Amino acid sequence: MQTQSLSFDLRIVRTREDLLAACEVRAAAYGRHLPHLRSVLLEPDLLDADEHTTVVLCVDKASGRAIATARFQTNTAGPLLIEHSVRLPAAMQSDTRVEITRLSVVPGADPLAKLCLMKASYLFCMASQIRWMVISARSEALIRQYQRLGFADLFAGQPSVPLMHVMQIEHRVLAFNVTTAESRWRENGHALYQFMIETAHPDVRLFSTAPAMPRSAGVERETAGLGLLHSPAPRRASVSALRPAPCGGLSLLN
Repeated sequence: MQTQSLSFDLRIVRTREDLLAACEVRAAAYGRHLPHLRSVLLEPDLLDADEHTTVVLCVDKASGRAIATARFQTNTAGPLLIEHSVRLPAAMQSDTRVEITRLSVVPGADPLAKLCLMKASYLFCMASQIRWMVISARSEALIRQYQRLGFADLFAGQPSVPLMHVMQIEHRVLAFNVTTAESRWRENGHALYQFMIETAHPDVRLFSTAPAMPRSAGVERETAGLGLLHSPAPRRASVSALRPAPCGGLSLLN
């Protein structure tokens, strides 16, 4: 196995300072397309404080500036955030799963930051024995990247669904089987197999003996206005809709 050094460190958020830095990245990334949410995203929300949520942060080594972040919510203690809006297939409801949200990269960041967030997501799931990743996206370019990695549309014939936690804005919802990923990537000669599986990245640090941040420390206000007050009738999806997309070459470097 080869080793690759990065221009940034990727670590789990363990301090209030890091959480606020992650919020600044969210606001900068999403604020370009959803300016009305910028002020909301500048503050931590209730899910950031949940004990079954993990936030990761990429920090540029040279400048010390936060450049990318993502959030992992597991179903250890209850439904995922997205399950307020959609009903997952029965096979997923009875299995371990994680939702990847707030995946954000600031303009001009190292192109490997986004790719390392995806690798961190994969490593987190493998270490936590989680079978399914769920993610939502609006950008067609981003959706194609996820599909090439092996994500599949959750709702056949109805690709976009409104999500309550993002002001009912329609998103595509995709799922990824973590436990079969390595064999699928290898068998299909996936362009990122070496990066994801055969390269060690010491700068990606998901495990540490440092104490975690007290869960109430980073949260100052409720998520008012995000539409989490009630849930409409969830939409159903069939397990057949979860066939992985072909694992062609993937570029997350743009």
